[in-house]
Amino acid sequence: MQNPAAEISVLAGGDCGPVHGPKDGFPIERYSELVRPVLARADMRFVNCMRTYSTRPVANERAPQVGQTPAMAQIFSDCAFDAVTMANNHTYDNGPDAMLDTRTYLQSRGIAVTGVGRDLAEACQPAIIERQGVKVGYLGACSVCSQGSEAGVNKPGVAPLRVKTAYDPRGPNAPVRVLTEPVASDLARLLEDVRQLRKQVDVVIVALHFGLLRIPRVISDYQVTAARACIDAGADLIVGHSPHVPKAIEVYKGKAIFYSLGVFCMTRTGSAGDWHEPPWVQGAIGNYAELDPDYPFMPYGRDSTKSLLAKAVVSKAGVKRVSFLPMKIDTLYRPEVLRASDARFDEIRQYMDWASRGFNHRFIVEGDEIVVTGQ
Repeated sequence: MQNPAAEISVLAGGDCGPVHGPKDGFPIERYSELVRPVLARADMRFVNCMRTYSTRPVANERAPQVGQTPAMAQIFSDCAFDAVTMANNHTYDNGPDAMLDTRTYLQSRGIAVTGVGRDLAEACQPAIIERQGVKVGYLGACSVCSQGSEAGVNKPGVAPLRVKTAYDPRGPNAPVRVLTEPVASDLARLLEDVRQLRKQVDVVIVALHFGLLRIPRVISDYQVTAARACIDAGADLIVGHSPHVPKAIEVYKGKAIFYSLGVFCMTRTGSAGDWHEPPWVQGAIGNYAELDPDYPFMPYGRDSTKSLLAKAVVSKAGVKRVSFLPMKIDTLYRPEVLRASDARFDEIRQYMDWASRGFNHRFIVEGDEIVVTGQ
């Protein structure tokens, strides 16, 4: 029976996919042991699935960590996630079979999937979850997909939101300005998907895998354009991921945009090769993005151990309240939701205020949550 006055809570996390398992001394159930009690109190739980789980992956030397056995997907069941987005840059790394195997496997465990499919139409299908008569739609798209991974007519792949890039050199003594905008046809398709989903549900959440990797604070032009356009089309909340660090929160027309939630739970072996390229060695690594020697299996930069759970209280009338729960990932790679009495809670609040400068936002501590409002 529907309850018109029912209010339900929704939690959304960022990038998920640890690769170290029991054979490495990391029991899978331990990854989620600190965060599970908080997740269990929510009515709905969403996250971004960054790995593939299949017995038939195609080898990928660039990202060997991506292809995992189905047993490693246990974390999604342990956390009782209701839906995942697979619209990200790693979903296609092991080929279409491993990608579709993952989709099927998660669905067989009662976890809805958005963002990938056997063709573009299926990849653009939302996950719709209902609790107490309140319907929430979760829709995924990816701006950082590898070339060839985008879904098409009769082609498996990822729901794409590709980007056009141009450069304004501004002379030899000024930093180059990078100009970015969404590919018009991709954005138009995404906005139509949002409009159609708006007709089916009470709340629309769009999960965008986008943004500059590992660098704190910097938000690209296309992200602002795409996120705001989704809200104009009818989205109620935007949750971003991909950079592996938390980034700005913006309130646009009364609705919250999380440009990056950061890592929910991730490990990998070895550091990405681009850390050794001159732009990183001479610039980014000296600019807030040094690797943390205490986290050898999380080589995403020091700020990657800070993380957020986005929380929304919703009803059939829409979103009533948006907040975030600060998290810290410990040296066993376990996300821990912090209480307001913990000094790290305020550290992350201050960090998010710094990261959100220039965007309309106001943060108010209420209990162990940080409520997001506009100025």
